Amino acid sequence: MKTILPLLLVATACLGDLATDPILYPYGPSEGDRITPRKDDGATSAIPISTPFVFFGKKHNSLYVNNNGVISFGVAVSKYTPDAFPLTDGSPFVAPYWGDVNNQIAGKVYYRESKDPNLLDRISKDMKEYYPNFNYRATWIFVRKARISQILGSFQRRRQKIPNRRGTSIVDLDITPTNTFQAVLTSNGKLAFIILNYGPITWTTGKASGGDPLTGLGGIPAQAGFNSGDKTHYFNIPGSRTPDIVNIKKTSNVNTPGRWVFEVDRFRPAGGCVYEANFVRYNETFWKDPTCEMKCKCNMDGDVECEEEWCSSNLLCQSSTWHYTCRIGIGQCF
Repeated sequence: MKTILPLLLVATACLGDLATDPILYPYGPSEGDRITPRKDDGATSAIPISTPFVFFGKKHNSLYVNNNGVISFGVAVSKYTPDAFPLTDGSPFVAPYWGDVNNQIAGKVYYRESKDPNLLDRISKDMKEYYPNFNYRATWIFVRKARISQILGSFQRRRQKIPNRRGTSIVDLDITPTNTFQAVLTSNGKLAFIILNYGPITWTTGKASGGDPLTGLGGIPAQAGFNSGDKTHYFNIPGSRTPDIVNIKKTSNVNTPGRWVFEVDRFRPAGGCVYEANFVRYNETFWKDPTCEMKCKCNMDGDVECEEEWCSSNLLCQSSTWHYTCRIGIGQCF
């Protein structure tokens, strides 16, 4: 009989003082974390993991922690401007917050594999809340926590010259915007889950991706979600690659602002369904076509069911992000 020992793997990125947001799981030097290379668009070499992690139906025995906000399987990801999902090059990865990062100022990306029973218990209790029917007990966890500053350009106060792909940037260490986020991979040898935690988010875009050199906004904003490597299986957290991604701390699929939770062995988000890579909450309804002929609903079993149903005669079919809704038209009064 095979026995799987309790195991924890933690990956964290941090710049400056360690963040203490209560939504984050423990990380840092006191937890025995290791650090990724200080390199623009850098990554670790392949990190062997002692328990295979199933991601979109495929087992992986190693992973890469990438400085640009990605944990990948099979190959490191050095690209700094996020592409829209799906990416069909066969590279599977989770993107807690994929954006251009240079951690050579003072930034550190931490990661570890651990057997800490206290953290295993905490993760198991959280997963029981989010997936009450699974009776899940964590035996392996990988956590990546990040507090990353963005290199934005030249400033007027305490400065430091930092080399990058375009030469040298002069960076103000006092006012450089920072983001804080964390990815947690956990498995019991069969089921696999990923928890994404978000602390304060202040920038969306690196300068090389078109971001404003003072604010870190504009250009091509960060991507958050999952990519299986094929054209069918992927997921976008709402706001990805739009200016709204800066508000990801206010969003959730488990009623805890700043936290998103997913089963990833076969991919299923807690609290709802996936429809064409978008999240739909349990019992939420929408129309999938521009004439509002097919109404869809996210059922409690995680499936989306669609059937023919038109808008009421007093309502108009209107576009709403990726779907359609029936609403009272502008200027109408009933």
